[in-house]
Amino acid sequence: MQTISITIIVNGKAISLRCAANQTLLDVLRDELGLTGAKDGCGGEGECGACTVIMNGKAVNSCMVFAGQADGANIETIEGLARGEELHPLQKAFIDAGAIQCGFCTPGAIMSAKALLDQNTSPTEEEIKEALSGNLCRCTGYKKMIEAIKIAARGGSANDR
Repeated sequence: MQTISITIIVNGKAISLRCAANQTLLDVLRDELGLTGAKDGCGGEGECGACTVIMNGKAVNSCMVFAGQADGANIETIEGLARGEELHPLQKAFIDAGAIQCGFCTPGAIMSAKALLDQNTSPTEEEIKEALSGNLCRCTGYKKMIEAIKIAARGGSANDR
């Protein structure tokens, strides 16, 4: 098996490692770095969004990115959002709005929402729906996720609905 050397910046920390040439970014994050927030929900088909991370400012399905393609990239994962014990406003909003059911899709949905809010601090409901369109959820029906993103965009809490 051919191996390659890559350097990626994950949650602000530069990491150099060797990995298999055919390894995905998802596999590197989970298996090599122990960052298990991104999930493999569709077997590497790029259809569920459970593995969504932010790469160079854009939401990507990490199961569809070879590790070599991420060489030199800035990667943000769900593990990098909280500051110590202080949750990120999106994480708080998802909890406050009841947008977390089983939790399997939650990290990917939050990362998609973060990528949106990093680019557009006042998205319309249609823009929120578009940002979440690649994230499948079998529990919430998306209404609570959309509400959570609106809350985070306003900088408020669920009580501000």
